Amino acid sequence: MSIPDMSSQGSRSSRRSSRSVNTGFCETGMSSPPLRSFPDIDNSPQRSNALQSESSAMHIGSELGISSQGSSTTSHSVRTLRARVDLNTAPSHHRTIRIDNMEDDLAESFGDTTRLYIWGTRICVTEVQRAFRNFLLSYKPSSVEDDENMLILPSNLQQEIDLERPYYMERLYEIDQSENICLNVNLQHVKEYSDPLYRKIICYPADIIPYLDMTVNELFTEKYQKSLYAPIEVRPFNAEKTRNMRALNPQDVDQLITITGMVTRTSTLIPEMRQGFFQCSICNYSVENEVDRGRIEEPVVCPNCSMSYTFQLIHNRSIFMDKQIIKLQESPDDMPAGQTPHTVTLFAHGNLVETVQPGDRIAVTGIYRAMPIRVNPRMRNLNSVYRTNIDVLHFRKTDQGRLHQLEDGTHLTDERIAMILNLSKKPDVVERLSLAIAPSIFEHDDIKKGILCLLFGGTRKDDESGNRTKLRSEINLLLCGDPGTSKSQLLQYVYRLVPRGQYTSGKGSSAVGLTASVTRDPDTRHLVLQTGALVLADNGVCCIDEFDKMNDSTRSVLHEVMEQQTLSIAKAGIICQLNARTSILAAANPVDSQWNRNKTIIDNIQLPHTLLSRFDLIFLLVDPQDESYDRRLANHLVSLYYQTTVDKENELLDMALLRDYIGYARSHISPVLDDTASQCLIDKYLQMRKVGAGHGQVSAYPRQLESLIRLSEAHAKMRLSSTVSAQDVEDAYTYVSFCFIT
Repeated sequence: MSIPDMSSQGSRSSRRSSRSVNTGFCETGMSSPPLRSFPDIDNSPQRSNALQSESSAMHIGSELGISSQGSSTTSHSVRTLRARVDLNTAPSHHRTIRIDNMEDDLAESFGDTTRLYIWGTRICVTEVQRAFRNFLLSYKPSSVEDDENMLILPSNLQQEIDLERPYYMERLYEIDQSENICLNVNLQHVKEYSDPLYRKIICYPADIIPYLDMTVNELFTEKYQKSLYAPIEVRPFNAEKTRNMRALNPQDVDQLITITGMVTRTSTLIPEMRQGFFQCSICNYSVENEVDRGRIEEPVVCPNCSMSYTFQLIHNRSIFMDKQIIKLQESPDDMPAGQTPHTVTLFAHGNLVETVQPGDRIAVTGIYRAMPIRVNPRMRNLNSVYRTNIDVLHFRKTDQGRLHQLEDGTHLTDERIAMILNLSKKPDVVERLSLAIAPSIFEHDDIKKGILCLLFGGTRKDDESGNRTKLRSEINLLLCGDPGTSKSQLLQYVYRLVPRGQYTSGKGSSAVGLTASVTRDPDTRHLVLQTGALVLADNGVCCIDEFDKMNDSTRSVLHEVMEQQTLSIAKAGIICQLNARTSILAAANPVDSQWNRNKTIIDNIQLPHTLLSRFDLIFLLVDPQDESYDRRLANHLVSLYYQTTVDKENELLDMALLRDYIGYARSHISPVLDDTASQCLIDKYLQMRKVGAGHGQVSAYPRQLESLIRLSEAHAKMRLSSTVSAQDVEDAYTYVSFCFIT
């Protein structure tokens, strides 16, 4: 069929092309038998005319048995494009048409070579496959400072990247060794190699990516002469323009986008049917139908016995895929002043489920979808307002300071680990680490060391038998004192330092905001728990400013969290216990805005003793009102305004190394007490008990002994030592004594 025949579609085709709505494929000069997989499709001109006049919803993927090289790997390619769930594929419903004399901006002179076109466009799929194949075979990056593909490999398979060799051929070798079926493709590499290919992937991802999968699998089979347990999937990331969440509009529908935000809620795994198995109840004839636009068509007439309405759905022979609904909240950096954060719904499929948790800051690359909403499920009428979501293709952590590792510190490079081990062998390693904590804040050395203990934490005790009392390993710390003594600045620094940190203010926090609230999920209509700051900061730090201004009902929820590390919920028929293994870093001001040394801590900040006893360290930050101190403080503050850029760069390097050092220690080091340290702990505890004995007061409880043990273990972690020494106990006792003195 010629181009004038295709133009009979009029403005409808042009409108679809401008909005990047892909409704099928077009082919020209088909010499191989590509349509034999579809016995219901007639390849005659009359059938082509009928298909040309039809309107079709977007169906992505195809089982057309064509090979970009025409090799013997055709059967493998057919399996490659089978129902990729994250692209919402429906391979068996494509509309095809024969056309001639169309050119693509990637086209070369191929004569009568078979070509397949995307419906309503001039994009030749054959040319896209050829360009992507050449990209995989020849692209060599200038640098790989942030290599996403290396992060997914275990440490024994990681290797140095040779920039003189094709980058993605090395990635295919790693897939061959690790059998990881995902190939992460940096779109900036594609743009650098071919801008037309990059634009096609961005504008037509649902149509182009299945054929990129085909090309990768063909290339892998040709090179290694074997097939993996599942086809390799291309997962693009790092688009040139990361869209603001509130800037998404109808022009972005069905296009590839990248947005950033924080995960606020994840659903349980939802089984989603991808292929239904129907069996005739009379003759047992079976039919398999795939999902088309969210629906599975039940056969009406049995082809074997010609009886109507005799098919039954057999669930245990149908194919289901994992699906997860994720809520992504807008990043504070992208929010305009005075606006509330926006939320976007993400759909994760397959091996992308359970890869992110609430509290993670991520960058999501996926296809922006608009789904119609029916006025009534039993009627065909639709609302004019569509519901939007993103089908996820790729997740990525966005904490720019953690480029060398993932959250638990298990993916550090060998060079980074060697740097960490060399630092731990220095005799003044604790002093070096404390200097890296908020270097812009003047002095407060003991307080910074106490914050270091909080960041490293103690040794987690796992009692599988359940006979022993659960002992927490997280350290809680309270800063209280005069206004303007850098309490909030210390909290902000810790919040930016840790990967799973939450920052709240006492006056702006409620009990449900810290714990969890019960809401109705708009997608499933089920009652679900909306987790709060304490649960989101699990295995992290929750920074609470203005701690003294919280009301009693809000503070009461902290008692269980700070000691038992759990959060019990009994609301609206939902009874559960959530993990809240978080360290609390709180800051409070005195009642009279000025610290009164003639009053006790309880009288100054008016906190209940049951809550104060749960803090391992309580530091007082009091203005000394000394001329010498004031002069040194003023010199330090003034120097911050004319500090050279070289000093700032060194400070940032120290902060990045501190993150990796803490992550490595928390995941690999678990110090235990020896006999000397145990006896020293007993002596120090008895010494603390004697402090208030002369006044008829009790200055230490068994809870303070447990705090001393946790602080000693944290101090041993700073040295990356597997044993707690007596010197660690002495240093921990110094921090506790400093709290008593102040």
